[in-house]
Amino acid sequence: MQHLPIFPVLLPLVTAIILLRKREGVDPVRRTISITATALLVVVGFWLVSRVAGGETLVYRLGNWQAPYGIVLVADRLSAMMVLVTALLALGSVIHASGGEDNQGSNFHGLFHLQLMGINGAFLTGDLFNLFVFFEVLLLASYALLMHGGGKSRVQAGVHYVVLNLAGSSLFLIALGVLYGSIGTLNMADMAERVSQLPAERQGLVRAGALLLLVVFGLKAAILPLYFWLPRAYSSAPAPIAALFSIMTKVGIYAIFRVYTLIFGAQADGLSNLAQPWLWWGGLATLAMATIAVLAARDLRMQIAYFMLISIGTLLCGLAMDSTASRGAMLFYLLHTTLINGGLFLLADLIADQRGKVGTRIVRSRKFKYATLFSALYMIGAMASAGLPPLSGALAKAWLMSTATLSEGLWLWPLLLLSSLAGVVAASRAGSTVFWRYSNGDRVSERLSRGKLVGTVLLLSAAPLLIVLAGPIGGYTQATAEQIADTGQYRSAVLGDVTSVTPGASADAD
Repeated sequence: MQHLPIFPVLLPLVTAIILLRKREGVDPVRRTISITATALLVVVGFWLVSRVAGGETLVYRLGNWQAPYGIVLVADRLSAMMVLVTALLALGSVIHASGGEDNQGSNFHGLFHLQLMGINGAFLTGDLFNLFVFFEVLLLASYALLMHGGGKSRVQAGVHYVVLNLAGSSLFLIALGVLYGSIGTLNMADMAERVSQLPAERQGLVRAGALLLLVVFGLKAAILPLYFWLPRAYSSAPAPIAALFSIMTKVGIYAIFRVYTLIFGAQADGLSNLAQPWLWWGGLATLAMATIAVLAARDLRMQIAYFMLISIGTLLCGLAMDSTASRGAMLFYLLHTTLINGGLFLLADLIADQRGKVGTRIVRSRKFKYATLFSALYMIGAMASAGLPPLSGALAKAWLMSTATLSEGLWLWPLLLLSSLAGVVAASRAGSTVFWRYSNGDRVSERLSRGKLVGTVLLLSAAPLLIVLAGPIGGYTQATAEQIADTGQYRSAVLGDVTSVTPGASADAD
């Protein structure tokens, strides 16, 4: 039980090592190992959530070294929830990939689990340097997975993705150097203690490092004007990878939430609430631009990518509203949008398999066998993504809007409602063209992969399930927001009886 916080990192690492021993080909044994390990990760995620649901913060000290001197993994309500949603998303994605997508290149399953290790590590780590390390692990795996199967569009999108993320990694290291040189530690709990005691002459340098870090996390989260890489990269990626990438932007949002609440929150005299104005206006701008772009999309995958950007803008606005009620609603919306957008990417791949050369372009095609089934699934996913009742998107958006103050509501309500209207218009146009308008020619009767269908339905079923379980899940997200606001609990759990060194007294102690 005491080793539970390291299981979400250790399990995919061991699985990746086993699966990477053989480089070429995919056989039933490797698929079984991959799916079984991912299912076990779901079990671990539920176990972790059940352990922290009462408000306990689990701290795992590697080598039994006391923080801030050793490496720590920290599991609270937020990190446990993110591990669980990652595992659920990964399970649907890997089942879908085992329907044939994984056989288009080498090392798919090994790289898939390496990426899971990086994502889970980013959610659980207790210090900024290891956050950088886990970022690099997940990015290295994503570089290869993005170009799995090859093709001109994937290579072009992959090059842009790699270059931008290399630049982001460089800025991340620079920001860490500035913060470590000014504060003397990179353990997040210890940083929170020391920032509140910083002398005035160091605050300017710390502010610069914190804002530089915000640029890095903004790039990961795809906030305007740092989002232009996302639509091309996600729409070009293999469907299971695009689905898993739905959690990648949430890693950036999680990092912003954690760092700018814990370290640069209300307790940081002179450095409090650094991110809020940038998040608010950046979120509104992202929401507005994505609303326009979703109407212009001429491909289902591109349309889903812009649905994702709409959700990112919404999440950033919820985070910037800086109240526990709005952040509880934001976390509920995060669960909804991550699973639904992942399911829509998988569905687009099923549709492309049936339409032949036309693929996912929003144009007429020959009749195909499973149009009725796919149209029903698309209606569920699109309605949930646009925020139409009675599905989870409507509840999440209504909850978020209800928490806005008058001044916030004057900006948020019109943009959020217009984004829903644009989503309905775009989905209606796409659905009527893809499923109802046919060109002349024989009917297409491609075989339907049951594995792909199961993975897709697993993720899209979140839309009604989140409504059925809205009470307990909403209660959990609200309790999570309240726990994050109580930064003292996190600091006490991580640091224990260790007294933080006063900045300037011995910054070299670490």
